[in-house]
Order: sequence, then C-alpha cells, then structure tokens
Amino acid sequence: MSAKTTGTVRFTLDQKNHPTLTPGQRTRLRSLPDEQIEFTGIAPVIGVTWNRPGQLVPVENKKQITLRLDEDVLQFFKTTGKRYQTRINEVLRSYMDAHVPHRMP
Repeated sequence: MSAKTTGTVRFTLDQKNHPTLTPGQRTRLRSLPDEQIEFTGIAPVIGVTWNRPGQLVPVENKKQITLRLDEDVLQFFKTTGKRYQTRINEVLRSYMDAHVPHRMP
C-alpha cells in the first residue's frame, strides 16, 4: 500500500493526560467574542483541493459478517482514518482479483 500525502496534519489528544482549564479560564473562553479570537497560529489554507472519497459501493452489495483479524492488522487500518473497513475490503478484493483467473481488476 502506498502512502499519499494529503497535506493534512493530524494531532491526537491524549485522553489520559489532557490539558485542563480552570473554572476561570472556561468562563473567559465562553465569553470571548469571535472577533477577539486569535488566528495567527493557524496556517492558511492555500492551494488545497478537496476531493470526495471514491464511489461508495451500494449497501445491497454488502454482507455483514463477523471476521477475526489480528489486533495489529486492525489497528493499522483504523489509523488510516474513516472508512477503514472499506480499505480492508479493497485489499481483499485486490487479492481476489490476483488469484481468480477470469476476473479482471
């Protein structure tokens, strides 16, 4: 599987060690008008093209099953983001296409 650069930077919040706000900080944050919000630390979005993901396969073509996967395999696909089950299906389809002589990829 090849990696694609999307230009997206992702940060993960550590739920066990997250920053906490004091009650005073919460009050000040809630009362802050939009005009006073500082955006200089946020990179501008220039030259970014937004694309829809590939065509979704109709639900009628899907069959719900129970499948046992190795934990590391499942975690790898989950780290690739939403629709990871679709990517697992695509990998299985490419294997099938490579091993069934009459199927064309």
